[in-house]
Amino acid sequence: MNEHVEYELPKPNSDLKGLKKLVGTWKQSGGVNGEISYEWMEGGFFLMQRVDLEQYGQQIKGVEIIGHLQPFGEAPSNEIRSRFYSSLDGMTLDYVYEVEGDTLTIWGGEKGSPAYFKGEFSNDGNVLNGSWVYPGGGGYEAISTRIK
Repeated sequence: MNEHVEYELPKPNSDLKGLKKLVGTWKQSGGVNGEISYEWMEGGFFLMQRVDLEQYGQQIKGVEIIGHLQPFGEAPSNEIRSRFYSSLDGMTLDYVYEVEGDTLTIWGGEKGSPAYFKGEFSNDGNVLNGSWVYPGGGGYEAISTRIK
Protein backbone atom coordinates (compact mmCIF):
# COMPACT_ATOMS: atom_id res chain seq x y z
CA MET A 1 0.00 0.00 0.00
CA ASN A 2 1.42 3.37 -1.05
CA GLU A 3 -0.02 6.20 1.04
CA HIS A 4 1.13 9.75 0.52
CA VAL A 5 1.04 11.83 3.68
CA GLU A 6 1.29 15.60 3.42
CA TYR A 7 3.62 17.16 5.92
CA GLU A 8 3.59 20.89 6.54
CA LEU A 9 6.84 22.34 7.80
CA PRO A 10 6.52 24.31 11.01
CA LYS A 11 6.89 28.09 10.84
CA PRO A 12 8.79 30.33 13.26
CA ASN A 13 6.69 31.89 16.04
CA SER A 14 5.38 35.31 15.02
CA ASP A 15 6.80 37.01 18.13
CA LEU A 16 10.31 36.48 16.71
CA LYS A 17 9.54 39.17 14.12
CA GLY A 18 10.16 41.81 16.82
CA LEU A 19 13.81 40.73 16.90
CA LYS A 20 14.38 41.70 13.25
CA LYS A 21 15.24 45.20 14.54
CA LEU A 22 18.46 43.70 15.91
CA VAL A 23 19.75 42.25 12.61
CA GLY A 24 23.02 43.91 11.60
CA THR A 25 26.27 45.01 13.23
CA TRP A 26 26.27 47.36 16.20
CA LYS A 27 28.96 49.44 17.92
CA GLN A 28 28.62 49.24 21.71
CA SER A 29 29.40 52.13 24.04
CA GLY A 30 28.57 53.23 27.57
CA GLY A 31 29.67 50.73 30.20
CA VAL A 32 30.88 48.28 27.54
CA ASN A 33 32.80 48.80 24.28
CA GLY A 34 33.13 46.77 21.11
CA GLU A 35 30.88 45.24 18.47
CA ILE A 36 28.04 42.79 18.33
CA SER A 37 26.26 41.42 15.29
CA TYR A 38 22.97 39.61 14.78
CA GLU A 39 21.88 37.39 11.91
CA TRP A 40 19.05 34.92 11.37
CA MET A 41 19.88 31.25 11.28
CA GLU A 42 18.52 29.57 8.16
CA GLY A 43 14.81 28.86 8.64
CA GLY A 44 14.13 31.93 10.81
CA PHE A 45 13.64 30.05 14.09
CA PHE A 46 16.79 31.43 15.75
CA LEU A 47 18.69 34.70 15.84
CA MET A 48 22.44 34.37 16.35
CA GLN A 49 24.44 37.05 18.14
CA ARG A 50 28.24 37.29 17.93
CA VAL A 51 29.90 39.30 20.67
CA ASP A 52 33.34 40.96 20.77
CA LEU A 53 33.36 43.36 23.73
CA GLU A 54 35.51 44.81 26.48
CA GLN A 55 34.13 45.66 29.91
CA TYR A 56 36.16 46.71 32.95
CA GLY A 57 39.33 45.67 31.10
CA GLN A 58 38.00 42.16 30.43
CA GLN A 59 37.47 40.74 26.93
CA ILE A 60 34.07 39.14 26.30
CA LYS A 61 33.72 36.99 23.19
CA GLY A 62 31.08 34.49 22.35
CA VAL A 63 27.90 33.47 20.59
CA GLU A 64 24.29 33.67 21.71
CA ILE A 65 21.43 31.69 20.15
CA ILE A 66 18.02 33.35 20.62
CA GLY A 67 14.65 31.67 19.95
CA HIS A 68 11.99 29.46 21.49
CA LEU A 69 13.06 26.31 23.32
CA GLN A 70 11.43 23.24 21.88
CA PRO A 71 12.50 19.96 23.45
CA PHE A 72 11.89 16.79 21.44
CA GLY A 73 8.19 16.06 21.07
CA GLU A 74 7.07 19.26 22.82
CA ALA A 75 5.56 22.58 21.76
CA PRO A 76 7.76 25.68 21.63
CA SER A 77 8.24 27.61 24.88
CA ASN A 78 6.08 30.67 25.48
CA GLU A 79 9.09 32.94 26.06
CA ILE A 80 11.88 33.81 23.66
CA ARG A 81 14.91 32.33 25.41
CA SER A 82 18.62 32.38 24.72
CA ARG A 83 21.90 30.94 25.83
CA PHE A 84 25.17 32.83 25.56
CA TYR A 85 28.34 30.76 25.16
CA SER A 86 31.51 32.58 26.23
CA SER A 87 34.55 31.47 24.24
CA LEU A 88 37.08 32.90 26.71
CA ASP A 89 35.92 31.44 30.03
CA GLY A 90 33.42 28.70 29.13
CA MET A 91 30.46 30.37 30.86
CA THR A 92 26.93 29.76 29.61
CA LEU A 93 24.36 32.41 30.46
CA ASP A 94 20.58 32.14 29.95
CA TYR A 95 18.28 35.04 29.11
CA VAL A 96 14.64 35.77 28.22
CA TYR A 97 13.95 38.34 25.46
CA GLU A 98 10.83 40.43 25.00
CA VAL A 99 10.11 43.11 22.39
CA GLU A 100 7.10 45.38 22.86
CA GLY A 101 6.94 48.11 20.23
CA ASP A 102 10.28 49.93 20.38
CA THR A 103 11.23 48.54 23.82
CA LEU A 104 13.60 45.59 24.20
CA THR A 105 13.83 43.87 27.59
CA ILE A 106 16.34 41.09 28.28
CA TRP A 107 16.10 39.32 31.63
CA GLY A 108 19.06 37.43 33.09
CA GLY A 109 17.86 33.88 33.78
CA GLU A 110 14.05 34.12 34.01
CA LYS A 111 11.46 36.72 33.06
CA GLY A 112 11.03 39.15 35.95
CA SER A 113 14.61 38.67 37.17
CA PRO A 114 16.18 41.57 39.11
CA ALA A 115 19.04 41.44 36.55
CA TYR A 116 17.82 42.85 33.24
CA PHE A 117 18.43 45.17 30.29
CA LYS A 118 15.77 47.60 29.16
CA GLY A 119 16.28 49.79 26.10
CA GLU A 120 14.43 51.85 23.51
CA PHE A 121 15.05 51.86 19.77
CA SER A 122 15.30 55.26 18.09
CA ASN A 123 12.63 56.20 15.53
CA ASP A 124 14.92 55.13 12.65
CA GLY A 125 15.86 51.88 14.48
CA ASN A 126 19.60 52.60 14.31
CA VAL A 127 20.22 53.32 18.01
CA LEU A 128 19.25 51.19 21.01
CA ASN A 129 19.70 53.20 24.19
CA GLY A 130 19.27 51.45 27.52
CA SER A 131 20.78 50.15 30.72
CA TRP A 132 21.65 46.89 32.40
CA VAL A 133 20.33 46.78 35.96
CA TYR A 134 21.76 44.39 38.54
CA PRO A 135 20.42 43.43 41.98
CA GLY A 136 21.73 45.68 44.74
CA GLY A 137 21.89 48.81 42.57
CA GLY A 138 24.61 47.87 40.10
CA GLY A 139 24.53 48.09 36.32
CA TYR A 140 25.66 50.28 33.44
CA GLU A 141 24.43 52.33 30.51
CA ALA A 142 24.51 50.49 27.18
CA ILE A 143 24.24 52.29 23.85
CA SER A 144 24.14 50.30 20.61
CA THR A 145 24.60 52.16 17.32
CA ARG A 146 24.03 50.30 14.05
CA ILE A 147 27.09 50.46 11.78
CA LYS A 148 25.77 48.10 9.07
